[in-house]
Amino acid sequence: MSEDSPGRYGFLAETYETEILKVLSTWALFRDEDLPVRPRPGDRRGRSVLEHMVHQCVSENLWFETMLGIVVTSRPLPEVETRQGFVESYARSALARLDRLRGCADAWWEEPVAFFELTRSRAWVVTRRIAHTAHHRGQQTALLRVLGRELHSTYGPTADTGGLMRDHAPVIYPYAGLGELLAAVRAGTPPAPLPGPGPNAPSERPER
Repeated sequence: MSEDSPGRYGFLAETYETEILKVLSTWALFRDEDLPVRPRPGDRRGRSVLEHMVHQCVSENLWFETMLGIVVTSRPLPEVETRQGFVESYARSALARLDRLRGCADAWWEEPVAFFELTRSRAWVVTRRIAHTAHHRGQQTALLRVLGRELHSTYGPTADTGGLMRDHAPVIYPYAGLGELLAAVRAGTPPAPLPGPGPNAPSERPER
């Protein structure tokens, strides 16, 4: 099946493609010295930045292999566990998975498969995987705030891009696309500049 004729479930492959960029855009905002940082120092219940990257790589690979039957690598983790190593390793595996998803017919998406102790369609499993990834990315952006960093857009405006959508704040991604992101991580190029908070509080119910 070509990309020009993606079938009923092509939107899920398209959504997974955007999730790849969102994951890597978030990771690109960390630094190597951030990898051991936890939400609360000394409390192992909160994953460190490194543990988040490991979990994303291993968990996603396991879901695709065992639930969806898509095997793209025997080594989901990078040989050198640096920020760049994780970015490049995850990008390589995720893009291979995306290529496989793009070629799947409707019948494949609709086929029931094992989801832990349940049975669900592959379309349902991919939807849940996307939600799972978004959940952990939210935790990672919170870690960036703990570190005092600016936040670029992931789904829309942020306090650092000018505030809320109602204030007409722009959407500003750290890099223009995946190719630019990978090149920037290798070269140490900083992300796109941000205007910072606008004049209004980034809240639907600001303090009075």
